[in-house]
Amino acid sequence: MNDLSTFPITKKWPARHPDRIQLYSLPTPNGVKVSIMLEETGLAYEPHLVNFDTGDQMSPEFLSLNPNNKIPAILDPDGPDGKPLALFESGAILIYLAAKSGRLLPADTAGRYEALQWVMFQMGGIGPMFGQVGFFHKFAGKEYEDKRPRDRYVAEAKRLLGVLNEQLATRRWVVGDEYTIADIAIFPWVRNLVGFYGAGELVGIADFPHVTRALEAFVARPAVAKGLEIPKRA
Repeated sequence: MNDLSTFPITKKWPARHPDRIQLYSLPTPNGVKVSIMLEETGLAYEPHLVNFDTGDQMSPEFLSLNPNNKIPAILDPDGPDGKPLALFESGAILIYLAAKSGRLLPADTAGRYEALQWVMFQMGGIGPMFGQVGFFHKFAGKEYEDKRPRDRYVAEAKRLLGVLNEQLATRRWVVGDEYTIADIAIFPWVRNLVGFYGAGELVGIADFPHVTRALEAFVARPAVAKGLEIPKRA
């Protein structure tokens, strides 16, 4: 078994099970992508809470694993060639775990790239744009008298939901009948938009019935229900 004690992050978050994938995260849309993926694949892991309230993400130990000070990040003691692998960025982690487990990414080349394009769609569009809607609707931005910034991001969120709704009109899941990492990437953000951000009415979520249908199917999955609560907040 590889020794994880050589990684500085394990000084702040000791590995009780060093043979398992170490997950450093928060139950946010980006964070739960990885906990859901780990639950879906059955890969053994140990979660660690990175508490933003106390500045954990800016600690030297966390920055040693992710210099971009964002969650999630993982440390796999059994990475490629049997060597430990440290990895950050949720999209990259989803792709890595799909390859490691041999699950949730189509085996055929065309299907694989179709799924990956929708992961990139989430990373480049849905995540940043929905996050801005949250800032201007729920957080400090809601106090701005000028609503043009909010309306700009709301319009873009609606456009993205429209793209997704059209894709789902003839498919059970984003890529087709097969549930993939594309769904794991996208639906935590849709859930957050209408739930935690409370922006469902603002973006007209009722106008996107295929999105809401797929979201309901997503949250009904046992692995999703569990992953959404991992790691537990202090």
